[in-house]
Amino acid sequence: MHEASVTVGPGLALSGDASAQQKSAKEQIVGAWTLVSVTSEMDDGKTGEPFGPSPKGVIIFSNDGHFSLFQSRAEIPKIAANDRAKATAEEAQGIVASSIAYYGTYSIDENTRAMVVNLSASTYANVAAIPNQKRTITLLTSDELKFDNPRTPNGMTLRTAWKRAAAP
Repeated sequence: MHEASVTVGPGLALSGDASAQQKSAKEQIVGAWTLVSVTSEMDDGKTGEPFGPSPKGVIIFSNDGHFSLFQSRAEIPKIAANDRAKATAEEAQGIVASSIAYYGTYSIDENTRAMVVNLSASTYANVAAIPNQKRTITLLTSDELKFDNPRTPNGMTLRTAWKRAAAP
């Protein structure tokens, strides 16, 4: 079956597959997605790739409103002692700067396609303390997902792109 994307608003597309059009965004998002890219955009227009040009990652959405995310650079520094409890300060800093993981719950406003996440825990505890974090879904098809994470306190927006890893 040929599938097309239909643009619904500024950059927002929904799947052109007839069966997918009958599904809610929450039903469409359920499953596992692999990371394609992460770009950052500052308020002044500067862009970057916080996890490098070939990031690795996965995000999994369950149908009961739970999710889990892991993102990293293609290469994460190894620990010379081969024991994570014995990482040097430099090794630990390199690992923290190269990766993030968190999990929690999510909900989607079907009218605006805004996703709200509440983190239960994170490798970056500061971010887990922020309730009701908004993500803006800019593309959702049966095999592509893109969303923005506006991080206004530091003037940065993270734009992530994912491809379907497994069918829900």
